[in-house]
Formats: sequence, structure tokens, C-alpha cells
Amino acid sequence: RWTTNMAGGSSNYWEDLRKQARQLENELDLKLVSFSKLCTSYTTSRDGRRGDSNSDTAPLLNNSTQDRMFETMSVEIEQLLAKLTGVNDKMAEYTSTPGVTSLNAALMHTLQRHRDILQDYTHEFHKTKANFLAIREREDLLGSVRKDIETYKSGSGVNNRRTELFLKEHEHLRNSDRLMDDTISIAMATKENMTSQRGLLKSIQSRVNTLANRFPAINNLIQRLNLRKRRDSLILGGVIGVCTILLLLYAFH
Repeated sequence: RWTTNMAGGSSNYWEDLRKQARQLENELDLKLVSFSKLCTSYTTSRDGRRGDSNSDTAPLLNNSTQDRMFETMSVEIEQLLAKLTGVNDKMAEYTSTPGVTSLNAALMHTLQRHRDILQDYTHEFHKTKANFLAIREREDLLGSVRKDIETYKSGSGVNNRRTELFLKEHEHLRNSDRLMDDTISIAMATKENMTSQRGLLKSIQSRVNTLANRFPAINNLIQRLNLRKRRDSLILGGVIGVCTILLLLYAFH
């Protein structure tokens, strides 16, 4: 009875850890979605206010607010990642407990799944954070250049045609840079999708080969189908060749 109570207590401890892990994963998922939206809206909000020359302080205030939100959300996400790491460590310690060796395979599978989720969230957070910092640095540099140009224009009091052309060219280069970033992102997503599909096709082919080796009748059927396919291909090739020769003879005569 004491052993049963101990196993039941250990089971409750494991379930509590799983509940904590799932709760932290759900919170991280929501935080990362909001974090990604914040990073995406940074450039949009800046572009929407850039053309208004009478509200020079509005973009600064808006960006300042976004910067504070970025820092706050970064700290919150890092804390959640640290908590989830701690829960995964406790789960790993639990799997090495002598009393649960009979369930070790199932527990290790669950633990590995939670570790994979933690790794994905950590990678997504660092990637989004790096993209935001890169965008902010680029926007600050472009804003500084634009401010210098506007200062020069206001100081001279003349709408210089060359300055306007420079501004248009600068905006064109900036749009091209953004389009290139979007194209690279789409290409990377396509590559990941194709890699996943290739792995799936390899898995299907491996299963078919295993099934064919296990059942000789199916293997013989597949070989017959392949032979018939080759024969049909040869016949079709011969027909196409004869037709081509006849057409050439007809054309030259």
C-alpha cells in the first residue's frame, strides 16, 4: 500500500509539472503572437506618420511607446522561457527517479515533446527580436538621413529639384529593400515546406518498400506494374518515333 501511495504521489507530481508546462507554453504562444505583431507594426506606424510635417513629435512618441512595449514584452517572454526551462528540468529529474523506470519510455517521449516546444519558442523569440532590432536600427538611420535633408531644405528655403529626386530615389531604394526582405522570407518558408514534403515522401517510400519486402506477392505485383509501365513507355516511344518519321517524310516529299 505504501508503494501504491508513493506511485500515486509521483504520478500527481508529474501531472502537476505537465500542467505547469502546458500553461507556460500557452502563455508563451500568446506573448509571441503579440510580440510578432508589435515588431510588424513598428515600420507601418512609422510610415503612416512620416508624411505629416505638422506632427513631428507624434512618430517619436509612438516609437518611444513601442520601444518600451518591446523591452517589457522581451523581459516577460524571457521570464516565461526561464520558467518553462525550469519545469522541463524538473521533469527530466523526475524521469530518472527509480520508482518510475517502468514508465520511463512514455515519460521521456512527453519530456522530449515539451523540450521541442521550448526550443521552437526560444528560436522564434530570438529571431523576432533580432528582426525588430535590425528594423529599428535601419529606421533610425533612415530617419536621421531624412531629418538632415529636411534641415537642409528648411535652411536654404528652396525646394531643390535635386533634393526631391534624391528623396524619391531614397524611398525607391527603401521600398526595394523591403520587397527583397519579403521575397527572402517567402523563399525561406518555401524551402522549409519543400524540405518537410521531401521528408514525408521519403517516409512514404520507405514504408512502401518495407511493405513490399514483407509481402512478396505485393512486391511481385509492383514489379509487374513497373515492367508493364516500361513496356507501355517503349511502345508509346516507338509509335511517336514512327509518326515523327512519317511526318518528316511527308513534309520533305
